Amino acid sequence: MGKSACSTSPQQLESTCFILRALFLLLCCKHACCQCKILRCNADYVAATLNLRGSNKDTAYCNALRSYSHCTRKTARTCRGDLVYHSAVHGIEDLMIQHNCSKEGPTSPPRPRPPAPNHQGFESLDICNYEKNFLYKHGQPPTYQHCAAFGDPHVRTFHDEFHTCRVEGSWPLLDNNYLFVQATSYPVAKSSNATATGKLTIIFKNMKECIDQKVYQAEIDNLPAAFEDGSVNGGERPGGSSLIIQERTPGQHVEIRAAYIGTTIAVRQAGRQLSFAIRAAEQVARAFTEEQDLQLCVGGCPPSQRISRSECRHSGIAAETARLLCKEKLPVEDVYFQSCVFDVVTSGDANFTLAAHGALEDAKMFHPDAEKLHIFQTGVGCRLISLPFLLVIVISNLLAIQLCF
Repeated sequence: MGKSACSTSPQQLESTCFILRALFLLLCCKHACCQCKILRCNADYVAATLNLRGSNKDTAYCNALRSYSHCTRKTARTCRGDLVYHSAVHGIEDLMIQHNCSKEGPTSPPRPRPPAPNHQGFESLDICNYEKNFLYKHGQPPTYQHCAAFGDPHVRTFHDEFHTCRVEGSWPLLDNNYLFVQATSYPVAKSSNATATGKLTIIFKNMKECIDQKVYQAEIDNLPAAFEDGSVNGGERPGGSSLIIQERTPGQHVEIRAAYIGTTIAVRQAGRQLSFAIRAAEQVARAFTEEQDLQLCVGGCPPSQRISRSECRHSGIAAETARLLCKEKLPVEDVYFQSCVFDVVTSGDANFTLAAHGALEDAKMFHPDAEKLHIFQTGVGCRLISLPFLLVIVISNLLAIQLCF
């Protein structure tokens, strides 16, 4: 018969029994005086010898025993008469003899102590850092989505759909458990369906652990760098700094960072219109109920409120001129370029080139997928009529009139 796998030498057995005895004393002897530190000595010894491996395990074991002995000597005065202490002292002497360990020599490095708990709180600090908290829970960073509203307004949804909207009056861009964003629009010109955003209201809803409810409101020629109550952060709560507002360009560009929900918002003014852009964590963007179904950032403009960008009504600037103006800011003829041409032609205001350009810059910063930055839609741009063709139409109409008489 072969040698049993469970057989051990008497020396190994005695060492193992001592470890078990130390563990038993560590777990069961709760009566030890609070001034006697022998339980800490036992715990350090057990931790140092529990997983010894390799060719130098005997040396490491002797180091651990010397550390154990040194620890008991330091606590000898306060441990007189303590059963656990005296059992440890005699056990150390026996084991040092059995393993031929000298009393003098190197010791084991001290066991690192766990950091003191932050009573201000993992609960209050990390829960107000959405990205860090998400990474801790899921083992990967969160995914993000981008939405924007600018110009006429044109809306780019979280799903990369692109609509040009009529939407005169107040309409919700977002309405979920964390945010409410409302845009109020006005007509850009008489006898035109086109509108532009003149007011934005953004409500950061109360989040008990992190922020007080905060309201930001912007209007044309009034782009404040503070919330309505005059503050520039989320308030006095422990996570108040997880919501901050910063002025990027005075009177033209404000950025609001809400780290507690993984969200960044940009508000701009260009000419006589306001624009809105957001980068939001996907779970935050989807946190709404069936009753909160009207959100332009989620579903785009209702079909009854959509208008075609090919329906350009001249208002002082010809389409050819508008194309040249927009080309300077937007070399790629995507939906941003088409929107720019539509807005300039419809409004007669060349400042709308800045609105489209700013929206594209925000998309570059906020959109999670650079390959989806540009959206191309065919057959929706302003129809261009060249001057020779226009003359042909005019002459043909005149001839038709003459023939009728």
